[in-house]
Amino acid sequence: MTTKKYNPTESELEILQILWHKGNATVREVHEVLEKVKDTGYTTTLKIMQIMTEKGLLERNTSNRTHIYKPILSREKTQENFLNKMLNGLFKGDESRLVMGALDKKELSQNEIDEIKEFLKQFEDKKS
Repeated sequence: MTTKKYNPTESELEILQILWHKGNATVREVHEVLEKVKDTGYTTTLKIMQIMTEKGLLERNTSNRTHIYKPILSREKTQENFLNKMLNGLFKGDESRLVMGALDKKELSQNEIDEIKEFLKQFEDKKS
């Protein structure tokens, strides 16, 4: 199965977050987590997951009576796709504006600042 470069909707992202955390899961298992934070019916969760399977976001194992779903793309790959779309669309390829805009809107802890500094240091070392 080929995976399209597809950006999930907000509801699909909520389901992906659950599956990235749990690994493989049934619709019922996903729904039990989802309904704690969102008023949604079981059949709605089922339908969204069926659509996600058709779109190539989820893989469904039907070898047992209970169908098991798992995400096809990793969290990291999905984040990369989102960032590329945002970078090339909204920011027109200007990486520094994207990063500065993200950092400017959030109050960072000292730990987060240290992580960013370390990342930049490693980035500079690779460039040398």
